[in-house]
Amino acid sequence: MKEKILQKAGELFLTFGFKSVTMDDIANEMAISKKTIYLHFNNKTKLVEATTMSLFNKISEEVDCLCALKRNPIEEIFDIKKLIMEHLKDEKSSPQYQLQKYYPKIYNTLKTKQYDVMSSCVIENLKRGVSQGLYRNSIDIEFVARIYFSGILSVKDKDLFPKDKFPTIVLLENFLEYHLRGIVTEKGLNQLKHIIKK
Repeated sequence: MKEKILQKAGELFLTFGFKSVTMDDIANEMAISKKTIYLHFNNKTKLVEATTMSLFNKISEEVDCLCALKRNPIEEIFDIKKLIMEHLKDEKSSPQYQLQKYYPKIYNTLKTKQYDVMSSCVIENLKRGVSQGLYRNSIDIEFVARIYFSGILSVKDKDLFPKDKFPTIVLLENFLEYHLRGIVTEKGLNQLKHIIKK
């Protein structure tokens, strides 16, 4: 039952936002009593924390599996974006913004965990790209990895990038192209153009 609650809560939180969804909403959606939810989670904050960490762990495992394939580094970045978009496809409510505003401790914990996972994956991607002649060998790998992470967080900021002007999928595509054009060699640029055409 705990896993079912996490799954349903995750769907609702991503669709309607962490603030908007109540314990009653989750109970009604699942046709269970609120008491059943409280058997597993003491309060809404505990449920929000468990839900975000569960989703994070699931995405992290899938990203690790993708990175373990050691595919073309440029394609890998787009594959990771596609995977993340599949998990967040019903996102309509800027969940990151709501998490940051209403659950700052959970948001900060999640951000630290995201950086730890993403930095090792991105650094490995950058090193592989340089060794394959797709990324310039003059790039500062640590700097580029941090700029990439910072950019990913920034494009999710709804004040900077309002959803009515910048749909998430377009925003991420544009950001990845912007990021890659700054580090690719001529060989890498040809591959990037090919991927974008597809």
